[in-house]
Amino acid sequence: MKREYWIILIVYIAMQLSSLLGIPGMMFLFGYLEINQGLVVPYWLIFSFTIALIIILFLLRSEMKKPGLNTRGSSFSYAATWAILGVFLALFAQGLAANIERLIGVDMGSENTQQIMKIIESFPLAILVSSVIGPVLEEIVFRKIIFGSLHKRLNFFFSALISSVIFALAHMEPQHILLYSAMGFTFAFLYVKTKHILVPIFAHVAMNTFVVVIQSVYKDEIEKLMRDAERIQNFIGGFL
Repeated sequence: MKREYWIILIVYIAMQLSSLLGIPGMMFLFGYLEINQGLVVPYWLIFSFTIALIIILFLLRSEMKKPGLNTRGSSFSYAATWAILGVFLALFAQGLAANIERLIGVDMGSENTQQIMKIIESFPLAILVSSVIGPVLEEIVFRKIIFGSLHKRLNFFFSALISSVIFALAHMEPQHILLYSAMGFTFAFLYVKTKHILVPIFAHVAMNTFVVVIQSVYKDEIEKLMRDAERIQNFIGGFL
């Protein structure tokens, strides 16, 4: 693996851990300046993710003109077609995995998503992290670097499996490992299919944006649907 890639991984991990010091420090600063401390978390998320993205893009500046897995890549029209199809493919994979999880007894809903929605409600600009900056960073780290490095030594299935499981565990919701792994496989497939990292980035950004919009607009309906589904599941479980 290239030296720059190792540095990018360190930057990404440091960004994920930075809240341990950054949030208490910003709370002290906000208290001193008499700023609403309820905005500390979204402010720190935007700051840390943005700084990490700038550093990572700077480290990749020599590769910016390269499409991804090799220097040839695919045509623009081919990549654009798969970028659009990839959005639906990612949503399908997510829905299929969610249904499988429900059938095997995994609780519906994601604590990650709920926390993100609360942050966005308190500070709407935080949607930039969940819908744009976050997905871009994840595709660079988990697809371009981790999957791309593994794919040079292993076949698609094993390289996608390993990188997708790492991607899933990084979300700190092991109960939804199937859900996140399914999305990881989908984005890895798009990367291999088109050889353009921008394709899975586009699909990931579009999917996250769609989920956030749906969660925001239909929040009450979704909560009611989840309660009804849980009641039905409990009712059926009473007979088994």
